[in-house]
Amino acid sequence: MPRFHASFPALLLFVALLVACSGQRSLEDAPPPSSADVERRAPVGVIKGTVVDASNGNVLKGASVVVPERGIGAAADKDGRFQIANVRPGTVRVTANFVGYQLGATEVTLTDSTGAVVDFALSPQTEGLEEVVTAMGQESTARGQRNGWMAMPAPTGRYAPPVDREGYARIEETGFRRVRDAPLSTFAIDVDGAAYSNLRRFIREGEKPPVDAIRIEELLNYFPYDDPAPPANSDQPFAVTMETATAPWAEDHSLLRIGIQGKEVSASERPPTNLVFLLDVSGSMQRPNKLPLLKNAFQLLTEQLRPQDHVAIVVYAGASGTVLEPTSGSAKEEILGAINELQAGGSTAGRAGLEAAYAMAKTHMDPDGINRVILATDGDFNVGPSSDAEMIRLVEEKRETGVFLTVLGFGTGNLQDSKMEQMANHGNGSYHYIDSALEARKVLVSELGGTLQTIAKDVKLQVEFNPRHVGAYRLIGYENRRLNDEDFADDTKDAGDLGAGHHVTALYELVPPGADRDVPGRGQLKYQDRTESDRASSEEWLTLSLRYKQPDSDSSRLMAEAFVPEDRAGVSTELQFAAAVAGFGMLLRDSEYARTLTLADVRRLAEEGRGDDVDGYRAGFISLLEDYRRMTGADAKEHP
Repeated sequence: MPRFHASFPALLLFVALLVACSGQRSLEDAPPPSSADVERRAPVGVIKGTVVDASNGNVLKGASVVVPERGIGAAADKDGRFQIANVRPGTVRVTANFVGYQLGATEVTLTDSTGAVVDFALSPQTEGLEEVVTAMGQESTARGQRNGWMAMPAPTGRYAPPVDREGYARIEETGFRRVRDAPLSTFAIDVDGAAYSNLRRFIREGEKPPVDAIRIEELLNYFPYDDPAPPANSDQPFAVTMETATAPWAEDHSLLRIGIQGKEVSASERPPTNLVFLLDVSGSMQRPNKLPLLKNAFQLLTEQLRPQDHVAIVVYAGASGTVLEPTSGSAKEEILGAINELQAGGSTAGRAGLEAAYAMAKTHMDPDGINRVILATDGDFNVGPSSDAEMIRLVEEKRETGVFLTVLGFGTGNLQDSKMEQMANHGNGSYHYIDSALEARKVLVSELGGTLQTIAKDVKLQVEFNPRHVGAYRLIGYENRRLNDEDFADDTKDAGDLGAGHHVTALYELVPPGADRDVPGRGQLKYQDRTESDRASSEEWLTLSLRYKQPDSDSSRLMAEAFVPEDRAGVSTELQFAAAVAGFGMLLRDSEYARTLTLADVRRLAEEGRGDDVDGYRAGFISLLEDYRRMTGADAKEHP
């Protein structure tokens, strides 16, 4: 049984006063930075500027600006502005890219105390959009006839924006539950990150995201956290961290963070992959932020393939067909050529495409490898059986064969978010929304191991709270991942899957005993209410139990450990940042549980929890907060 670790801050330069409540400290009362923090936060600069069309000066919203050798970047907002933070001193190359435009590139030099301003004016490619789309349809028809499938071209070659009919499932925010009434909290893990990149898209377009697009667990799990992984020689696929602090939006409440860190698997250790790219080439995919971005994403993935990996490409529009038979990863030019030829047109026969892709994966299945379909679409299935229930039944049936499903969402206007999330959940895979080339790189390059390789499936968590220390609790997010308590030990119940290197974070807001009077209760029960047992009078706040299955097993394993908060000075940057992300999600949802939390509070927490931030994701979150502040017109005095 693995040990559960608690995060410890580095040696403090200054000793902070401890407060009561089992050694907790307020998140807003963090200690001064340690010497290790100072070293990690060596002088860094900021590269900022704008991206516009060189021919007319129009801003290029969503353009990707990257520092390639540092692996960091940002996307231009609705005003064409971008900001890349956390750039260490030195001379770096900066590139700007936007679909339909020539690449822009320059070099800048940053010293310890300077930033840089870079304004890009990108030149359109020689063909206009109308000509490109017309050629798409003509080439699609010719290639479809050669390969035995037909994707009908758009009638005129002109793109007509779709009706705004994006689909989101209603989220009913869960309130507090009394420990005396419901001592167990049971849910499945979630590694999806789509909700975060999707809300980022809305904010960059100057819109507030729909309330039901905000799945707080996906906001939390978009970001990596500095939690320990299991030892290399451990037979457990993940390690767990638990810690508490005072909730920043409720001083009389505690915030519990549970972190699950999956074991890393290097590319050399990853089993051979049998992949089928299932690509939507229907008419709704004609927009520049759909098929062109999709092609860019799969080009990035193709570059990561090894000779022992094999890829087939199945496409669907009015019908489905194969454009590339299984091909070794060593034949990159052939794979890239097939991707480059893809064009859009016609209606969307999604189910037919799924069935064809699964059949291809099953025919060429590697019993010792990874077998996965990667579906890329806007989710608009409008030909043939396409209800959510029908699609879910299909992927559930196919996952039993050992072929799993990953879903990548693209585009705006008719994004069927709910359908794609459910398909991935039931297909033993993850769901990601690709809003830029940078996001494609994150999912398909930086996190490729987790995207492809499952290290633990059907992972369930069950927390039993001790009423001596916890009067009531609220699980933040995970509304559509809740399980009945009896489902925990039922191996036939589907749950979430963990990929190599993936991290899962869960937050509970805890109410101390005696302060839960306003929480609705079940009423008095004659036989069930009993006096405290010896266990209930212990110092343990809770016991966390986890069940999971090995990827090739149908029987679960159990691990469990009790948690006793440790006396400590300070709050970890991981908990501070997680609190900031959850707090922002609550503000976007207009949650009653946010109480008096402000955007300024969220910004302060995010800054204090920024930590090392090697990949710049946390800096990107802080930049997004500023975009949201400008968009909503919040009082600048409230924000640092």
